[in-house]
Amino acid sequence: MKATAIPADRPVRTPRRLAIVYHSAHGHTEHIASHIRAGAREVPDVVADLLKAEDLTATPADLIAYDGLVLGSPTYLGGVSGPFKHFMDATGPLWRTQRLRGKLAAAFTVSSLPSGDKQSTLMSLFVFCMQHGMVWVGNPLLPEQHRGVPEAEAANRLGSWSGLMAQSAHGASADAFSSGDVRTARLFGRHVAETLHRLGGMEAGSLVAASGATGAPA
Repeated sequence: MKATAIPADRPVRTPRRLAIVYHSAHGHTEHIASHIRAGAREVPDVVADLLKAEDLTATPADLIAYDGLVLGSPTYLGGVSGPFKHFMDATGPLWRTQRLRGKLAAAFTVSSLPSGDKQSTLMSLFVFCMQHGMVWVGNPLLPEQHRGVPEAEAANRLGSWSGLMAQSAHGASADAFSSGDVRTARLFGRHVAETLHRLGGMEAGSLVAASGATGAPA
């Protein structure tokens, strides 16, 4: 049997692994996470997995196997949810050894109001990733309503560049998002996956060796 030739214009790329880590109390954050994964999977040679934060709390070292992380939490009282913060705190040993250093990082959040102080949640996740020495990727999409697209259908209709924001009305079903927010999630996932390939799935090991980082959180 003859081997199938790879077209000369198709680059040969090493498969990259992307973990979408989230907590979802009522299904809304999980719904957006699933669309982020769908967008990421549109990019060839990317394996994207959905991981529940509460399941990782006991085994945070599972994240070492991934080249990039997308972190997602609902915004509760201006910050991440309790279970997601528990997961964040459980990564202390990974911080001490800098096992996540050099990996790609991005974030998303959901609330029931257009603002809901979602920015503070994204900033909390940003600082968390910087503590781990990760490489942050934001949301480059321009709000499409500025180009005449109806707001409910517009990508990045909430105008967030530090990460992805989505809104679902209080008490609404888990899939009750505007088509614009769903489209934004898919485009965001695709953007993160494409960036993961452009950066070549940066290896953390060599950076850790260079840093000689020690110390532990109190």
